[in-house]
Amino acid sequence: MPDRILRRDLLQGLAAGGIFTGGAIAAGLTAGSARTAEDGERGALGGIRQSIVYWCFHAPNDNREIPSWDIERMCEVAVELGCQSIELAPRETWDTIKKHGLTSAITSNGSFKKGFNNPRYHDELVARTTDAIDAAADAGFPSVITFTGFKWRDADDPNSGEIPLDEAADNCVAGLRRVIEHAEKRGVNICIEHLNSRDSSHPMKGHPGYQGDDVDWLADVVRKVGSERMKILFDIYHVQIMHGDVMRRLEEHHDVIGHVHTAGNPGRGELDDRQEIYYPAIMRKLVELKYSGFVGQEFIPTRDPYAGLSQAVAACDV
Repeated sequence: MPDRILRRDLLQGLAAGGIFTGGAIAAGLTAGSARTAEDGERGALGGIRQSIVYWCFHAPNDNREIPSWDIERMCEVAVELGCQSIELAPRETWDTIKKHGLTSAITSNGSFKKGFNNPRYHDELVARTTDAIDAAADAGFPSVITFTGFKWRDADDPNSGEIPLDEAADNCVAGLRRVIEHAEKRGVNICIEHLNSRDSSHPMKGHPGYQGDDVDWLADVVRKVGSERMKILFDIYHVQIMHGDVMRRLEEHHDVIGHVHTAGNPGRGELDDRQEIYYPAIMRKLVELKYSGFVGQEFIPTRDPYAGLSQAVAACDV
């Protein structure tokens, strides 16, 4: 029986039975189905390449009972569970990530507040994005993240007036075209993220004021940039909040999707049976659409992070 089936069955069985101690899962994986960093393109998780999002597990929330992982522990967990990447991690962690035979599926590039929708920030963003592209290319990493920014003419002042959507789209296209040729030369994707603007309960659960909150509008912006290196970061959690109808939107925009994120809704928690998104079906749709990028696990742990991550990996292992 293939290793990936053994792992999937093991994790799903543990999830169903409520057995979620890190030691139990790790022991089962290493006994017969765990892959090692030396396996190269492991593909251990079927048709989906999975990634761990650094910030979620390094500083998960304000609950001190939930452990925070350093980069060594995070890499060990990635290898144990068959994930191939630690993403959005600081550059000082990259050598450790590579030491474990992992990649970084997408790398950081500033905050989501000041973005390409506003020309006043273009020079700063072009310089920063160019640097991020070069760093990713030199490390052998495939993508960098970017954002539309908040919709106000001064990103720090909601009273400064809103940038109209058509103007914001034109600004994004103009700004991104200043860096996309460099991305093409270096062989790196720029992925602009769709975020929800509805949830105001937590700084990382929603982003009121973010202009790129309509995934259809954002896909149109990406297509207007006109490059194979310009993509969307399709965050399933955010799309569910703003639109729903996730699989139809995957079909409509699969040609411009460069990266995918997960989380349970509501709450941006684990991918368990207390939230509304059925991830196995969505992952099967990605496989059907021949999506070849990464899926990053970007939920905020509310309980043992190894247990939650193991469950999420199993849910996305199709």
